[in-house]
Amino acid sequence: MTLLSRDLSTQPRRPEKIIQFGEGNFLRAFVDWQIDLLNEQTDFNAGVTVVRPIDAGHPKLDTQGGVYTALIRGINEAGDSVSQPRIVTSVNREVLAYGEYEQVLQIAENPELAWVVSNTTEAGIAFDAQDRVDAFPPKTFPAKLTQFLFRRYQHFEGAQDKGLILLPCELIDDNGEKLKEMVLKYARLWKLEDGFTNWILTANTFCSTLVDRIVTGYPRDEIDALETTLGYQDKFLVAAEYYYLFVIQGPQWLNDRLKLDQCPLNIKIVDNIKPYKERKVGILNGAHTAMVPVAYLSGLDTVGQAMQDEDVATFLDKLLNDEVIPSLSMSEEELQAFKESVLDRFRNPYIKHYLISIALNSLTKFKTRLLPQLITYTKSRGTAPKFLSFSLAALYCFYLGRRDGDDIPLNDDEHLLDHFKTWRTTTGSHAAPVRDFLGLQQHWDVDLTELPNLENLVVTYVDTIQSIGMKAALKKL
Repeated sequence: MTLLSRDLSTQPRRPEKIIQFGEGNFLRAFVDWQIDLLNEQTDFNAGVTVVRPIDAGHPKLDTQGGVYTALIRGINEAGDSVSQPRIVTSVNREVLAYGEYEQVLQIAENPELAWVVSNTTEAGIAFDAQDRVDAFPPKTFPAKLTQFLFRRYQHFEGAQDKGLILLPCELIDDNGEKLKEMVLKYARLWKLEDGFTNWILTANTFCSTLVDRIVTGYPRDEIDALETTLGYQDKFLVAAEYYYLFVIQGPQWLNDRLKLDQCPLNIKIVDNIKPYKERKVGILNGAHTAMVPVAYLSGLDTVGQAMQDEDVATFLDKLLNDEVIPSLSMSEEELQAFKESVLDRFRNPYIKHYLISIALNSLTKFKTRLLPQLITYTKSRGTAPKFLSFSLAALYCFYLGRRDGDDIPLNDDEHLLDHFKTWRTTTGSHAAPVRDFLGLQQHWDVDLTELPNLENLVVTYVDTIQSIGMKAALKKL
């Protein structure tokens, strides 16, 4: 079977306008896929040079001429299941930071370069005082970026029109501001000239972003059948869900630069990204966290199975409608539309998302994703919310570590798990350990026993679940 190459596509190589730090599945199925659509449908006309920022031994994208297949599968706007393979040609080449670093720095001298994209994991935007100005390359991504920008500043003698637009996609809050802060910190550490610092601040645009798409990567279990259907081999094929959202906090002129009037992608240029972050964390991530202990203790193993279970699906819908959405700041119309899209994504027949995988660090996830809504609801209503309280009770029962007589593979901070090893031996009512659980101020940052009626609800729900089982308790709820 023929190996996928640029010869199988009619699209030309585009001018090098984007440098991308990160070669992973997510960027290829998200940013590079969107750039490919812009190239096809508008005069955006931008090629991507991918920089592999870490020292890894897998083959380069160049072995296929930079092209690969993005397989987009899921539920579309009409409610239909779709499978859409697309040969993505926006990537021109891949350069290695370790071994080809001078080539990376030479990209800074390209007058057509306009954009910097990155996804170097949450730990990527970090500062290391041991990184030196003459390191080749330095260890951290912000240090590499500082060297890159300084090369551009010197080459173009600080020209204001040679600044870049930076779109970091790392999953941390205020990623654009944090990246700028790290670059300026390295400039001070390395005693780079004041003119460079001024150029960073005045000529470059650092945008914070929010990215949203489930990318499952290389579909190893299906690849033979997929390649038979496609008619070619593709070592870099990447699968992703149908839904995507790219929120960019930045100036409105970015709409023109991205040609969004010609190709209305699901990219939003906003003044304040915070409401979108709260919406995603509260509804998408929060739904996952609320669902896991309830569905898993009901004997289910995947998100798809949970959505097919009438009791679990009803519980999740009521939790989001009655308690989470009223606690968020965007318009109810927008929040309801987003909720429906999330539930459709959970029903995606092409994604097998195991609950036990999502359960990783669920105690911390509840604190960041659902506790703000629980507290907001309680303060506004004067009493704790019914379904969020049940979810917290289910989480307690999940961490007791047993399902149908079998051990649950718990994965969380050891000091938290130690508490449950003690509480697991409780006979009769769990009132005392639940009170201790809610009073873990070093974890929750507040004393949850002080919230009106929360302790009473959680004790009642825990005792019910332990007495008659999750399915019966859910029906009773």
